[in-house]
Amino acid sequence: MLGPVILAASRSDKMRRFISAAPGTKQVVDRFIAGETVEQVVPIIEDATGKGLEVTLDVVGEDITTPEQAAAARDAYLELVDRLSALDLGTRAEMSIKLSMFGQALENGHELALANVRPVVEAAAAIGTTVTLDAEDHTTLDSMFAIHEELRKDHPQTGCVIQAYLFRTEDDARRLAAAGSRVRIVKGAYKEPASVAYQDKAEIDKAYVRILRTLMEGEGYPMIGSHDPRLIAIAQELGRMAGRKLDEYEFQMLYGIRSDEHVRLAAEGHRMRVYTAYGTDWYGYFMRRLAEKPANLLFFGRSILTKG
Repeated sequence: MLGPVILAASRSDKMRRFISAAPGTKQVVDRFIAGETVEQVVPIIEDATGKGLEVTLDVVGEDITTPEQAAAARDAYLELVDRLSALDLGTRAEMSIKLSMFGQALENGHELALANVRPVVEAAAAIGTTVTLDAEDHTTLDSMFAIHEELRKDHPQTGCVIQAYLFRTEDDARRLAAAGSRVRIVKGAYKEPASVAYQDKAEIDKAYVRILRTLMEGEGYPMIGSHDPRLIAIAQELGRMAGRKLDEYEFQMLYGIRSDEHVRLAAEGHRMRVYTAYGTDWYGYFMRRLAEKPANLLFFGRSILTKG
């Protein structure tokens, strides 16, 4: 199983230096990372929305070690809000935020992350859009859910992410499937121990379907984060069985993966949102994309050999 090995490498400074210097890395990174700056990503947003797609923007960078870095991350998102305001896209362009980037792992990290994320959520609301809080490893989730609950008091449209491979998630889904909630379900992309998470792909898929059924039968707004054709078909069927219209849930897929499927689902009348990451600190995000799908790793390997 290469996935756990790659996820372990995502925390290795030695591997970071090696992969960053590899000749074929830029070609593959460019497939998953839309650019390094807001200026570079704006044309991509315009192209996607011009095709009938929606986007969620992620400024990559999770290895925050000082409050100053966390404040800089906050300011990067506030800059993004300013640019989205000029595009006037409303909720067709929202933002995804990892609270680790806002200082969650630092001393008094819960309070620091909440203080940093609140102005971004307020700024997003002021231009008619919103924020979704990304889920990270299981040790961060109680803090993430508490911050989510606090933010929703004033901005109920604030979304959050749940991960199907964690044992706790079925209970979380039942709690979150309430009127006005926005919940993205993903399989999960962090290295988690067997004590808290399913390790077998088939078990993760079964859990994903159970959780998705809970969301579809609830009163909230489900966001299906998957590239798996089987799970996409199941989601469509669960939506029909729950009596949902096509605009009462949405699909989300990563920038650079199955782009033709993005357009196909949008053409069928589905809301299709492309998770679009940008920034210079791409390593952790990039490694999780490799871990999620062997084909991504093969593509990377061929690129290195070709460039070597």
